[in-house]
Amino acid sequence: MRILIGYIAGQIFGVGLVVSGMSNPAKVLNFLDFFGSWDPSLAFVMGGAMLVSFLGYRVVWRRPAPLYNPRFELPATSRIDARLLTGSALFGLGWGIGGFCPGPAWTALPLLAPGTLVFLPAMLAGLWLGRRPGPSFLQTKGA
Repeated sequence: MRILIGYIAGQIFGVGLVVSGMSNPAKVLNFLDFFGSWDPSLAFVMGGAMLVSFLGYRVVWRRPAPLYNPRFELPATSRIDARLLTGSALFGLGWGIGGFCPGPAWTALPLLAPGTLVFLPAMLAGLWLGRRPGPSFLQTKGA
């Protein structure tokens, strides 16, 4: 049942990305182009997502555990370190250059656009590299 619920949630998320235009890299890049052809419509998408998330968390946190899991699985740390900052910067740069972040890139895959076909393998390679031990300056104690 847990897999089915995850699948349904993923489908709803994907449809939302397509309907909102977030799977269109040109729309995303126009949203990020403040001094050119700025398109503020994605701010409304993000605002709506924040509102739904805020309300959803208020409901979920009242429960002792998730419906299909014995406990909530939360990050073990809230520390801001070099690895977090480096990963966030790389994510933002990739999004700004390519116009994609991971979710919308997967929803755009059926279009077989050349940008998508380059971005997705590069993203998967980056995810694979990110799981490998990095340079010593990125290592943190206990990591």
